[in-house]
Formats: sequence, structure tokens, C-alpha cells
Amino acid sequence: MIIGKGRLVTNDPDHPYFEDGALRIVGQLIDAVGNFDDLKKLYPDDEVLDAQGRVIMPGMINAHTHIYSSYARGMGVSKPTRNFPEILKNLWWALDRSLTMEDNELSAYTTYIDSIRNGVTTLFDHHASPHAVEGSLFTLAEAAKEIGIRSSFSMELSDRDGVKIADQEIKENVDFIRAMNTDEQDMVKGMFGMHASFTISDKTMEKVKKAMEGIEAGYHIHVGEGREDQYDSLKKYDMRVTERLLGWGLLGPKSIAVHAVNVNGRELDILAETDTTVVHNPMSNMGNAVGATPVLGMLRRGIRLGLGTDAYTHDMFESVKVSKILQSHRLSDPTVGFSQALQLQYEGNPAIAALHFKRPLGVLKEGAYADIITLDYFPFTPFGGDNWKGHLLFGGYGRMTNDVVINGKLVMRNREILTVDEEKIFARTKKRAAAIWPKL
Repeated sequence: MIIGKGRLVTNDPDHPYFEDGALRIVGQLIDAVGNFDDLKKLYPDDEVLDAQGRVIMPGMINAHTHIYSSYARGMGVSKPTRNFPEILKNLWWALDRSLTMEDNELSAYTTYIDSIRNGVTTLFDHHASPHAVEGSLFTLAEAAKEIGIRSSFSMELSDRDGVKIADQEIKENVDFIRAMNTDEQDMVKGMFGMHASFTISDKTMEKVKKAMEGIEAGYHIHVGEGREDQYDSLKKYDMRVTERLLGWGLLGPKSIAVHAVNVNGRELDILAETDTTVVHNPMSNMGNAVGATPVLGMLRRGIRLGLGTDAYTHDMFESVKVSKILQSHRLSDPTVGFSQALQLQYEGNPAIAALHFKRPLGVLKEGAYADIITLDYFPFTPFGGDNWKGHLLFGGYGRMTNDVVINGKLVMRNREILTVDEEKIFARTKKRAAAIWPKL
């Protein structure tokens, strides 16, 4: 298939833009990129998806989200939520404890549908359902395979629900990693999920290290999201969170330290020295009033820094916008934030994906995975290879996504999801959410 007749943005520095561009898909991969007329002449018998002047670009990557939070949309909380610990206790931990395996499945489908509609083709999920652990990651993966989205999953380990459940969470992480991190497929991968330092004891850490012996996979963990994480670590272990994780050998290139808001300079140095990935979630950090990730300090140290949503939204275009604003506001400097926000999404997230998937993502070039979107963005000012990122930062929105191809397969065409029945899924979800809300 050839996708063409649009403004082709490749995110490839060698060939960044084609005004009347096209790309050819063979199987799962991009076979060729260039001008539409040239490719059509070379492959006259190929099917053509006419972008009709839309922007053709790589699918967006969301480097951190939470499928389990899907039912929270529109849900009220009766108990006081005056600070971050109370938000966790009265909202998120109350919700995740209420989920059944059916709820995991439905939350997955609704998250994927919303993500695809907003142009997200790859997501890294951090799951929690302490009373529906066994098989939960496999349930998320089956739904991902059916709808056709590329994904990484991990189970949020913590001690907050007792030893038995923590042991189940360890086993689910390990079983899933062993099953998915193979050469047989590259659509679904596994990481070892951990909630945060303040909910995991040394005894549980010892179990994790023993269970992970001989297994090569990264850890996905919240780091210094709220100040309470640091207070707990200093009080119990006489060290800061990142120092503790370093001591347990949890840091490294494949590990994701989520948020890293309340960290000091020494911790940033540790993250840089261990080549650990950090994922910034600006909307969530602002909404929970926990602070702002020191993006500039991280980039100056060479930390691999990506962008997520923490499930606050599934629109990465929104996340890029807010990332720019937050850093400008944090430093009281309007000249910062712009290039950094773009770097996180269009350089950082593809670099993160490259550590977990075999072929390039977030770029349209020969040999990369065919994960592509078309966007209903018709600029009224000059648009090209030197300014497309600025255009999309200020003018692009996920809801502009018209077509989505993932792994060479057409998943959404003209805003219609082709792989699942949305109406049936949403009808089931409404019933389950309505049953769960009163219990909270």
C-alpha cells in the first residue's frame, strides 16, 4: 500500500519533509519514502490511501499511562482529597482495588480507542488491579492485539495490599516478561512494574531481585512524584529515593523513572550515570500539585527524557503543549520550554521505544515499523521541514487524527475504528463503571 498525496513529515533528519509526499508499506515495515508521483510510477499496482492534503506523520508514542484509571472519567470522590497522598488513597487506590478482570479488559479497550483516536500508536502502560492480578497483563495484551496497538505493560507492585497480593504481582510481572520479551513478536513487550519506593519494603525488594535473576528487562517505577516519597526513604533508609533504587540495582537504560519531580542534583547525576530513562508527565504533575520535573537540568546532563500523560489525557499533542508552558512558567523564562518539549516527544520517546522494540518507531524511513497517522491539519502559514514541529505544538490536536496505520495494518480510517465494535465496548463499560462508582 502507498499512503500519499499529503504533507509528509518523517521526523528523519536526513529526509525531513516532502510537500507532496508518500510512503510505501510492505508487510509491517516502511519500504520506501519519497514524492508521491515517483512512488506511484515505481509501484503502479499498489493500493493507494489518498491523504487528501493532510499531514502524514509518525504515530505518537505515549511513554507512561495507566489503563486502570479509565473508569475515573466523570467519577466523583466523596472523601477529602486535599493533597497528593489523599488523592492516591481516596481516588486511585480505591478505584484499582475495585477492578475485576472484566474491568481490566474494558479499561484496556477504552484506553486504546481513545489513544488511537488521538493519534497514539504506541503506549507504555503501568497497570494496577490488586484484587485481579493473575493474568491481568495478559488480558491487557490480548485486547491490544485485537485492536492492533503497540504496547508495553507492567504490573504495579506494592506492599499496600499485603504479602500475598505483592507475591502475585511479582509473579505476574515475571510471567508476562518471559512470555512476551521474545523474538517471535514485537507488538507487545513487558517490563517489571513497581509503584514507588514508599510502598515497597526492603523485604519485597529482595523478592524482586531474586525473581528477576537471569531476566533482562527494565523496571517501570514512579520516582519522587510527591515529596512524601523522599520523606519516607530518608526516614526509613537514610537515603534518597534514587540512591535507594541504585542500591537495589533497579536503574539502567531499560528502566523508566516516572516523574522525577522531587529529586535533587545528586539524584539527577545518578540517573545520568546509570543511563536511566525519565518520563515527564506535565499535566498530571500540575493537576496533583506535586511540582515540575527539572527538564532543563536533565537534558543538560544527557538524561534520556521522554513524555507521557499519566492517563490525564490520551492526547500527546496536548502533553507537548503543556510541557512547553510548564517549563516556561517554572523558570519564569518564556524562552525555554519550546525546543525541550519537542525534543521529549520527537526525540526522547522514539529513543525510549528503541530500547524495547526491535525496529525504529516515531520516524518514517525505510526499515522502520509502519506506524503512521494522517492529521486534519491544513496550515494557513508556510509549513515545511524546518518548522513542522512548531506548527504541531501550537496548532496540532489529537482529535485531528483521521487515519491510523499500526504495524502496517489500517486500524482507523476516516475516524472509524476498524478492528473492534466501539458501541458494544462503551455500553459494557458504562454498566461496569456505574456498578463500581457507588462502592467507592
